[in-house]
Amino acid sequence: MRSAIRAAAVVALAAPVAHALAPRSQITSDSYDFVVVGGGQAGLVLGRRLSENTNYTVLVLEAGTNGDEYRERIDTPAYSYYDSLWTTPLNWAFSTVPQPNAGDREIFWPRGKTLGGSSAINGLYLTRPGKDEINAWMDMLGDMDGADYWGWDSFYSALKKSETFTPPSDSIAAEANITWDASTHGTDGPIHASYPGYTFSQVGQWIMSLGTVGIASSSEMYGGANYGAELSTSTINPTNWTRSYSRTGYLDPLPDSGNYDVLTDAYVTRLVFKNPSSKGNLTASAVEYTCDGGKTNQTVQINKEVILTAGAVGSPAILLYSGVGPKDVLLDAGVDLVSELPGVGQHVQDHFSATMKWTTNVETSGSIYYDDGADKNDTLYLSYIDSAIAYVNASALFGDEVDSLQQSILSNITSYSPNTTYDAGVVAGYEAICNITANTILNSTVGQIEILYMNSDANGDVGITAALQHPYSHGRIYINSSNPLDYPVIDPNYLAHPADLDILLKGIKLVRRIGESSPLKSTLIKETTPGSDVKTDDDWLDWLRQSASTEFHPSSSCAMLPQDQGGVVDANLRVYGLANVRVADASVAPFALATHLMSSTYAIAEQASDIILKTYNTTSPSPTVPHLSTSSTAVPDHTPSPTSTRASAASDSRQSPAALWYLGASLAVVFSLLF
Repeated sequence: MRSAIRAAAVVALAAPVAHALAPRSQITSDSYDFVVVGGGQAGLVLGRRLSENTNYTVLVLEAGTNGDEYRERIDTPAYSYYDSLWTTPLNWAFSTVPQPNAGDREIFWPRGKTLGGSSAINGLYLTRPGKDEINAWMDMLGDMDGADYWGWDSFYSALKKSETFTPPSDSIAAEANITWDASTHGTDGPIHASYPGYTFSQVGQWIMSLGTVGIASSSEMYGGANYGAELSTSTINPTNWTRSYSRTGYLDPLPDSGNYDVLTDAYVTRLVFKNPSSKGNLTASAVEYTCDGGKTNQTVQINKEVILTAGAVGSPAILLYSGVGPKDVLLDAGVDLVSELPGVGQHVQDHFSATMKWTTNVETSGSIYYDDGADKNDTLYLSYIDSAIAYVNASALFGDEVDSLQQSILSNITSYSPNTTYDAGVVAGYEAICNITANTILNSTVGQIEILYMNSDANGDVGITAALQHPYSHGRIYINSSNPLDYPVIDPNYLAHPADLDILLKGIKLVRRIGESSPLKSTLIKETTPGSDVKTDDDWLDWLRQSASTEFHPSSSCAMLPQDQGGVVDANLRVYGLANVRVADASVAPFALATHLMSSTYAIAEQASDIILKTYNTTSPSPTVPHLSTSSTAVPDHTPSPTSTRASAASDSRQSPAALWYLGASLAVVFSLLF
């Protein structure tokens, strides 16, 4: 049995039907107060918030396209599984170096390369970190100026500021067993937090089966207690069942205030510094970028600051190619040292995961799509995405064995520190992160493993995933070339620490128990992956080394830590040794958070905007435009790359042919659903 909401895909005609782009072949000024490098998830938050004060000029530079040629696939939630954008130019398509503890495999690392970044191509999960781990982040900063921004109270406010929550319909809530506490959510933010308009009975069985194995339903997952089983909110606009992401939330609704430009197809190569041979705080004077694959370079001058929002891979890479980073890495790559900062690219952490699969005797989302089921093209069906999750803490995984696991980790931290050729501060930072993870987070209610139910397999099978949340194996991102167009080297160092295998092993064995528990077991017929031959711990460990992969949540490569612990930014997000450069994306979290990173990244960017505006003795004025885009942006006429977009003309009553077509199509959808 499955349920779907039969409600109109309401289009708010008072809101702009399309973001009326003003294509340009170049930027409109040779200098800006703020230059934001990366028009992804965090970058568009910064662009909007800073430009809301019309005293400042703001430029966002994005290496990818605007994504308009793929808007149907971006906007349709189910396509994140069935018509993935991973095969398109909207994906950076990174890969790791071979991982010696994971079968010597190169692990694929997709990241978004378009306006909106990974929020445009990801699986739409909008989960949140826990209160204990956010407060542990603040504790690592000591008495550093700005540390309060990274405690739970302030971070929680930023999480809510970014979203507008809509509860599910009564029928979906009943079928999927969804509960919620509206008081823990935002009410007027740019990003929609809601639920699909279509579901399956197996989703509703999730909470019950987790309860059978001792994992209770969560009541405060979004209020700081991120443990237990629940149905996650997703970034879906419930007025028309489209993806809500940083472009539709933070860029598309903006009118032209004359102070904000967005340039796509602009690949930033390096930051340019005044007097780079001098000591002390260096000032970035310009950003260098290319719009033609490196044939020519252009620069834009910085009046106040440059903010890096290029993600856990891109932000450290830009610093390294600019001559900011570990001296040995830059020397080996042939890049002139501008400012020695050993922590750049270090402390990399990622959620490592593995998925078990079963055949099933009921219809699944995947079988509808791949077998051309009757609902395949139904708007409501196409809003369905996986959202059944659980965060399982250490006591639920290990029981009385938690203390011995903790002692083992604490007594062997130095044995797994980064190689001694690295800076002593980086080693100290690794040890500080492991100490707080083992002493504070391991003993808390914070999830050590995430469990996810997957109803969307191409074969119609059902999958359940276990994902390690707080790895003790840390890696690095570095460069081995002086050409900034060359991809950086990604080495997450998966499973180097034995505790990661121990925790992931407990998690995947729990997955099998869930699959064999009522009521889910009534629909799961045969375990196909890894199969019944995998029985002993050695069998499991061999399978994990050959099968586990990323959960797509890299972080911490520009860690917010004291400089003598290999930190890259301080609590105000300033890069150590640089006077006017900040980083504001998932790379600044000092350790991996037990959550999908999207909501946390929005919060980091919201905090960054507040910090920067307060630095210049001002506050962001009340926006004069709607917070939310309630209609999917129509695809405008294509124009040659690069495209500069003035966040403009949304209030212009003149509409392009594409916008008028979209209006008519939207009204047709409304009437078809009403009748």
